[in-house]
Amino acid sequence: MSGAIALRLLRLFDAETAHRLTIRALACGLGPRDKRADPPELAVELFGLRFPNPIGLAAGFDKNAEVPDAMLALGLGFVEVGTVTPRPQSGNPKPRIFRLEEDRAVINRLGFNNEGMERAAIRLRYRQGRPGIVGVNIGANKDASDRISDYVAAFRRLAGLASYVTINISSPNTPGLRGLQDRENLEELVRRVLDARGEAGLRAPVLVKVAPDLDAEARAAIAEIALTEAIDGLIATNTTVSRPSTLKSKHAVQAGGLSGKPLFAPSTEVLKDLYRLTRGKTPLIGVGGISSGADAYAKIRAGASAVQLYTALAYDGARLVRTIKHDLAECLRKDGLRNVMDAIGKDAVPY
Repeated sequence: MSGAIALRLLRLFDAETAHRLTIRALACGLGPRDKRADPPELAVELFGLRFPNPIGLAAGFDKNAEVPDAMLALGLGFVEVGTVTPRPQSGNPKPRIFRLEEDRAVINRLGFNNEGMERAAIRLRYRQGRPGIVGVNIGANKDASDRISDYVAAFRRLAGLASYVTINISSPNTPGLRGLQDRENLEELVRRVLDARGEAGLRAPVLVKVAPDLDAEARAAIAEIALTEAIDGLIATNTTVSRPSTLKSKHAVQAGGLSGKPLFAPSTEVLKDLYRLTRGKTPLIGVGGISSGADAYAKIRAGASAVQLYTALAYDGARLVRTIKHDLAECLRKDGLRNVMDAIGKDAVPY
């Protein structure tokens, strides 16, 4: 069955059912594979890791670490699984994912639905020794009395099984979670996670994923903490609670986080600002609205060392990965740049 036909069939189901069917198909080995080598100019050195290309899968697709290798087989440079919480939780009531097809966007209010860190740990341990960069995105349970302790527990359990760990404090679908982006809370969270890494003798790089809805003061505080606490990287950004006036879909009124094309511009502005505020010293991963090689290139020139996508894959399918890599390489050649590293921050405001 061709990818185009499969996409059309999946559109017959609601978004969450279609996603579950996709995961099952991939777990059964029914996903496509791209065996062609990446252009050498796309390779990136980041967090002490060598990425064959800078195009990654954002957290949210493979919440339970069921199909990281199947997704790597599409030609992605890295995959981020999760969000994983210490204990299993069902998330928010259904329906909780809405396609905004006219806007090439999605709104979700899933609420960290996942099978918990023990199930994720089993799957990640099983793939140990296999090639490919697989990060894990961790969160706190909704009913946790001490959310910072939840992050520390998840980190201790999963950090030794992943290429890197992302602290997700920017989902809008767990009440109060974004408050952990406040200076005092974030400083405590980062210090406790980094202390846990040191105590356990772990080496996994630690990243923090931030919201696109931060004001200038919050961005400055996060950048300062990233520099002073030596966070390995920032991911900019998560979904947004804002609703651009340009949205056409009837689902635009739904509560939750908006992703996809409408997020591209605001997330890129946050990325560019964080690059300036961190003076280019903290590696950034750009996320939000990427659906082409030109989009990926714009994120890189804004300050990203790598990028992630998810929503565009739901609309365009696996072929998009190959297209983005090809077009990104063409963008580099057109501008006379030797590789991705040479393009990072070219359009950012001087710091």
